[in-house]
Amino acid sequence: MKKIVVLGAAESGAGAAVLAKKEGFEVFVSDMGAIKDHYKKMLDDHGIEWEEGRHTEAKILDADEVIKSPGIPDEAPMIQKIIAKGIHIISEIEFAGRYTHSKMICITGSNGKTTTTSLIYHIFKAAGYDAGLAGNIGRSLALQVAEDPHDYYIIELSSFQLDNMYDFRANVAVLLNITPDHLDRYQNNMQNYVDAKMRIIRNQTPEDAFIYWNDDPIISRELKKYDIKSVQLPFSELKEKGTIGYIEEGQYKIEYPTPFNMEQEELSLTGKHNIYNSLAAGIASNVSGIKKEIIRKSLSDFPGVEHRLERVCSVRGVEYVNDSKATNVDACWYALESMKTPTILIIGGKDKGNDYEPIKDLVRQKCAGIVYLGADNKKLHDNFDDMGIPVRDTHSMKECVEACYEMAKPGMTVLLSPCCASFDLFKNMEDRGEQFKTLVRNL
Repeated sequence: MKKIVVLGAAESGAGAAVLAKKEGFEVFVSDMGAIKDHYKKMLDDHGIEWEEGRHTEAKILDADEVIKSPGIPDEAPMIQKIIAKGIHIISEIEFAGRYTHSKMICITGSNGKTTTTSLIYHIFKAAGYDAGLAGNIGRSLALQVAEDPHDYYIIELSSFQLDNMYDFRANVAVLLNITPDHLDRYQNNMQNYVDAKMRIIRNQTPEDAFIYWNDDPIISRELKKYDIKSVQLPFSELKEKGTIGYIEEGQYKIEYPTPFNMEQEELSLTGKHNIYNSLAAGIASNVSGIKKEIIRKSLSDFPGVEHRLERVCSVRGVEYVNDSKATNVDACWYALESMKTPTILIIGGKDKGNDYEPIKDLVRQKCAGIVYLGADNKKLHDNFDDMGIPVRDTHSMKECVEACYEMAKPGMTVLLSPCCASFDLFKNMEDRGEQFKTLVRNL
């Protein structure tokens, strides 16, 4: 019996372990941290051996194959030992793909992944398609394949998940954009990160579709390096030669495979970045055979995504907006670009090798104040203190919200769009967003 070792016992790891057990493997799960009770019960219920708070080297290096949580970097000591021994390392998505023939609609990009994935899922469900939501959001793909199979899977893929995918094939691949992100995980080498994102088209055939943003300079450059076999379906903000999705004279238009249009004003998502997300979702749904009237209705009634430009409430004439999902500079750029009133920007967290130059012009144009929120705000001081905009230095969400309340005047917007990861002060970006919303609502 072949032995599978799963490193990391959260959603993806626990799901992978259940599928591996179902497929007849000997399974061992190891997590250096604490495993949540929910996942312990899942593993126990399936008779899967597990450990927490340590890695037992003898048991791990005895594996035929290792399924690695996307959160574990290759530099981790145990990963280095696994690599040195020549044991194959794969992702949960790669493993799950071996045991299903369902259609895979896969979405990646530096920004907009969650919104676009959620919008596509919303459209597929409205159309009555048997679809599961997986990857970075939703339930583990492996667990669904094992216990709750679907005809279609709508999968948000991070670069970390793509890194350890080899034979997996996306029937519909969506690449939204590529901008600097997670460079700390890629030896501060942008090309390494770009190469990871481009893996989304790996193994595609002429029967598959590749949807991408035509205006992205990095994507345009990279496409020349690949022999792309799938049908290419580029989109852009304005009609260009070769694009099949665009905005023209206030009309949202898709040309292929079925011509489709609607008033741009009817789109539920607003802001330039959401034009791209809506175009990508519309094309993916259109190419999957969903009727025009369902796509049109779904694009107009989609409620949006939590923690992404989420309006919290208005307090004494000041709007508070939660954009905690903005964990890189480009996401913050799009958020600032969409602001219509003078803005108090909350920025900071665990820096991932950020270059803040791209947002400085927008900060000058849009911001009436900046509140730094981080364990160490030195880099923010170095970048923004000399811009002539009032700044405040805070090290907890309570301090931050109090500072915003003092600085903001009626008619302004307070925008949490941090540019950074959350792990210096918070459990994750959801925790950061929830704390912000709770404190704001208590003002």
